[in-house]
Amino acid sequence: MISHRPKLLPTLSRRGLLIGLAALPVSLPVLAAEAELLTFDGLYKSFGVLGFQFSDRATSLRGKPVRMVGYMAPPLKPESHFFVLTREPLAICPFCQSDADWPVDIVVVFMRAATPMVSAGQKVAVSGRLEIGSSTDAETGFVSQIRLVDAGFHSV
Repeated sequence: MISHRPKLLPTLSRRGLLIGLAALPVSLPVLAAEAELLTFDGLYKSFGVLGFQFSDRATSLRGKPVRMVGYMAPPLKPESHFFVLTREPLAICPFCQSDADWPVDIVVVFMRAATPMVSAGQKVAVSGRLEIGSSTDAETGFVSQIRLVDAGFHSV
C-alpha cells in the first residue's frame, strides 16, 4: 500500500547542504550575539598631555569578539577590505593622519574579505576581534590605535 502522507521535513540534498555551507560566512554576524558590546565611550580611560590610556574594559576585551555600532566614514573606494567606523557621520577621511593626530572616536575595521561599502552616513553594526595599540597597516600605511579585525558588518 502506498501512503500519501505529506512530508513533514524536506529532504536535504547535497546541493542544499552546499548552499547552506556557502551561506555560513554571511550568517556569522548573526552569531556574533555572544560578542561583547563596546561603545565609543568605553574605548579610553583618560586623555592628557602625555597621551591617552585605553579603558580597563577595552584592555580586558583585547583579542576577543566585540560588537560596535556607528557610521561608516567615506570610503576611499567603493569596495574595500577595510573602513573607518565613527561615532558620528563624517564627510572626510578621518584616518589619513599620524597617530599623534588620531581622533579618539574612530575605529578601523578590517574585514575578512573585500566588501562593497555603504553610503557615508549610513549607520552600521560591526562585529570583529578587538585589537588595541598603535599599528601601521603594511598595505596602506594608515596608522590606527583601535581596530576590529576579521570583521563583518550590516546596515542598521
